[in-house]
Amino acid sequence: MKFVDEVQIDVAAGDGGRGCVAFRREKYIPHGGPSGGDGGKGGDVILQADRNLSTLLDFRFRPRLKAERGEHGRGKDQHGAGGESFVASVPVGTLAFDMASGELLGDLDRPESELVIARGGRGGLGNIHFKTSIRQAPRYAQPGEPGEQRRVRLELRLLADVGLVGRPNAGKSSLVARLSAARPRIADYPFTTLVPQLGVVRIDLGASFVLADVPGLVEGAHRGVGLGTRFLRHLARTSVLVHLIDLAPAEPRDVVADFEAIEDELRQAAGNLSAKPRLVVGNKIDIPDAADRLETLRAALVPRGCEVLGVSALTGEGTAELVRAMYREVLRAREEAAAQAQPVIAE
Repeated sequence: MKFVDEVQIDVAAGDGGRGCVAFRREKYIPHGGPSGGDGGKGGDVILQADRNLSTLLDFRFRPRLKAERGEHGRGKDQHGAGGESFVASVPVGTLAFDMASGELLGDLDRPESELVIARGGRGGLGNIHFKTSIRQAPRYAQPGEPGEQRRVRLELRLLADVGLVGRPNAGKSSLVARLSAARPRIADYPFTTLVPQLGVVRIDLGASFVLADVPGLVEGAHRGVGLGTRFLRHLARTSVLVHLIDLAPAEPRDVVADFEAIEDELRQAAGNLSAKPRLVVGNKIDIPDAADRLETLRAALVPRGCEVLGVSALTGEGTAELVRAMYREVLRAREEAAAQAQPVIAE
């Protein structure tokens, strides 16, 4: 399935039905009078978060969403039926923006949550509402109001607890495959991962967290270089970042310089990514000379307060310790989020 994380769609809610002008003329009703019913309300356009979806691909083939209009009022005090709303399913984590104003319309960050992005027009009142003591036969009714129309940009931001970042070919996909049941593409060339990958890491029964692998970052990613900012935004919802360093690159490089380059991209990226808790992990410790580079990394970063771990995504060495460290940070972030969500009760 093709991964699509941004689309633009046109939405049109249903127009309200017009009110009716009618009069009663039954044989045994001596005085009669106005009997025009109201028009029905137009249907809304609604987005609903579906946990079973992972892409916005469907909207590439259905770029216009339109709800039904309300029925017109009829005689004999009959009101028109409301138009049926159009409900479109989107992945959990979808944001909706108004293209004209740039306003955030809503964030569907919970399964089954709903967002009305275009409201249907109100139905017009029939002439039964306009009868007075001096105007007993009103010959007018209200037209229905038009439904809202707008152009909307949908943006998907994956929901994950831990985000993996690093240069291309650092071994992020291999690590995700080692720690979870996910099977991302793995190869020995840069930018093997072209779309974000999610994997569930299980600690034991009832304990798990979601790990996200985003495409490799290069210098200038925050300006659109490489795969650019398109996938950096998927890290915005993560609680913890794991910065993966290649300890055995194909071309000799300074591992500390690699760390600084990616950290600089995180600082300049939107979403305050550099403020997130961070684990620094050196990969490929099974390769000769990698241990020396790991010690070089630790000597430079431990004094700064960074926790530096060594793993081998190929053999699994060190991954158990890494999983425990990630889960510890995830639990800490969840506890902080729960504390912030609790209302403060004044004594």
